[in-house]
Amino acid sequence: MDFIKVKDWGVDFDVKHQLLIAGPCSAETAEQVEKSFEGALNAGANIFRAGIWKPRTRPNSFEGVGEIGLPWIIQSAKKFNRPVAIEVAKPSHVKAALKAGVQMLWIGARTSVNPFAVQDIVDALEGQDIPIFIKNPINPDLELWIGAIERFYKNGHRKVAGIHRGFSVSNAAPYRNAPMWGIPIELKRRFPSLDIIVDPSHIAGKRKWLPSLSQKAIDLEFAGWMIETHCDPDNAWSDAAQQLKGEDLKKMLDTLIYRDSSSTNPEFLANLEALRYDIDQLDAEIIQLLGKRMEVAQEIGKYKDQAGITILQMDRWKTIFDKRVAATKAERLSDDFSTEFIRSLHDESIRQQASVMNSSKIKKPAE
Repeated sequence: MDFIKVKDWGVDFDVKHQLLIAGPCSAETAEQVEKSFEGALNAGANIFRAGIWKPRTRPNSFEGVGEIGLPWIIQSAKKFNRPVAIEVAKPSHVKAALKAGVQMLWIGARTSVNPFAVQDIVDALEGQDIPIFIKNPINPDLELWIGAIERFYKNGHRKVAGIHRGFSVSNAAPYRNAPMWGIPIELKRRFPSLDIIVDPSHIAGKRKWLPSLSQKAIDLEFAGWMIETHCDPDNAWSDAAQQLKGEDLKKMLDTLIYRDSSSTNPEFLANLEALRYDIDQLDAEIIQLLGKRMEVAQEIGKYKDQAGITILQMDRWKTIFDKRVAATKAERLSDDFSTEFIRSLHDESIRQQASVMNSSKIKKPAE
């Protein structure tokens, strides 16, 4: 799928060639929207954002002001000469937003998780060449995210970008939503022309984590950020803990380290190429060793099969898990990588043993 890059949407880039979408979580009053947009503008926002309809878990929570807030955001966006984006969750939202003059839309995590809802929005946008941002689904399912993107692409939309806002898991500490950076990175790998914006506000849940998450977005070469900005964040009607004042957003952005994605320095390129060659050689050795390890696992499977022993022995697994994780930590590998690597290695060993122990015993269905 080939998409039009955000820089070619006609949006001015002010913050170190990064896209900045900023504004309040929710539109509350006309005055609040205007002051929040002004703060976002002073921080360098290219696009304003504001929630009109808020999908909340509990019905007694603030669910947005609804259509009465559309004129507020349109008037303020025109005053400060910036396009505005809002979240839509059903066709009636799309109709009202387009009628009011909203220039961009985004699909939230609670909507992108539902293919029926996404398709309804796609159908409502038939013939409308309007930029669309698609947030990842709540659960960590890359194919579901891709499916939502594909539905718009199939309908002729090329001004599409993804928004990485983290994933809801049982333990996302210290964040509100787990970043799980590998998922959006894989999306970038599979669709190089698709720009991805990072939403550090929803990943963080608390404003103190915004700087490090925003820096991570730069370091991983994402296209920019969607950051919630409010004129009085402590008294915001929704998600108060994760919003920033405009001046604080500007200060934060000024502290970040902006890096180029490439270099023309011949000495740098030569040294980098040499180090990459070393990495390639080491990776080849690691892969060969893993292959040999799995050959041993298959032999263990044959031996267990002959002795009538189960594939998994929990006492053995606990012992080797603890030892292997300790060994990886001694090599200064992160806790997350250590545990995930050892578990993945063990899972593959079990699969290899199972293939040996069960392949000859599974009866084929009668033809």
